[in-house]
Amino acid sequence: MNKVMYSILRVLDRQQNIMGSTELARELLPHGIELSERTVRHYLKLLDENGLTFVQGKRGRTITEKGRSELNNSFVSEKVNFVISKMDSLSYLTDFNLDAMKGNIILNISFFAEKKLRDALRVITEVFNSPYVMCNRIIMAKSGERIGDIVIPEGTIGLGTVCSVTLNGIFLKAGIPVASKYGGVMEIQEGIAKRFVSLISYEGSSLDPLEIFIRSRMTDINGAIKQNNGKILASFREIPVVSVNEAENLSNKMIRKGIGGKILFGKPNQPLLDIPVGADKVGMIVVGGLNPIGAAEESGVHTESMAMSTLYEYSKLLSFNDAVSSILYQ
Repeated sequence: MNKVMYSILRVLDRQQNIMGSTELARELLPHGIELSERTVRHYLKLLDENGLTFVQGKRGRTITEKGRSELNNSFVSEKVNFVISKMDSLSYLTDFNLDAMKGNIILNISFFAEKKLRDALRVITEVFNSPYVMCNRIIMAKSGERIGDIVIPEGTIGLGTVCSVTLNGIFLKAGIPVASKYGGVMEIQEGIAKRFVSLISYEGSSLDPLEIFIRSRMTDINGAIKQNNGKILASFREIPVVSVNEAENLSNKMIRKGIGGKILFGKPNQPLLDIPVGADKVGMIVVGGLNPIGAAEESGVHTESMAMSTLYEYSKLLSFNDAVSSILYQ
């Protein structure tokens, strides 16, 4: 396994389609790899011999399950800083217009078994009726269908929820730079945010921190909703002191439009919930977009999530109730 082979597997896994050497050579360019079709075919042959790709006749290759396993477990050095780099790239590519309520936002995509659909909906409905979601508009799809460029695996339901990094993009378009610092688990007491009990820095991380907290069962989102005492997913960010008034006005506008959930601002150059900030910075806490999925996991519904999965046109999202009705009675 080397960088080229790793990148080919990444492209095949991302596209979920049969791809030939011509298309692969083109898709490798954004990864900083420029190869001829002949050289791509050489690497594909090596991947075939190792059982990491499968030849689909003259049409090209697909990635195998062994290939996906190798992709997840190898070349960790290539994934260092992956999360923060992806955040920055997607923030720039977000072109959502808050006034028109149109444009691309960032989606998290999660999967759970079709047979667990009603169990999952019973739990996440309560989350979408709480202040602990980024947005009450979602997209749902059945196996074989697509959400953006992600194909829903066999036997599963796909759920696309608005990612909190969308806020970075909206702020950036307004001229407010946002630095994403930590993903964490935040304790709620009597309905009020009290402190972070766990934090992982986005800088240098190869995995999304919120996915780690969900898999580790470190949340109590259901408790926060039902008893006003629990632990939710949230992220800690920083903005320049000079932008705080504009940022507060923009966040209020977002909330009126149904985007953003609870956003907490600190005071200039002062810690927020005991988390220090840089010079001439203000701390900002944003609810995690994966809180519905965390609640489902707490209730015994196994999920797989892909944070910051894809860009998606906001106007194509449905209200939570409409999306649920569509998937149940399709």
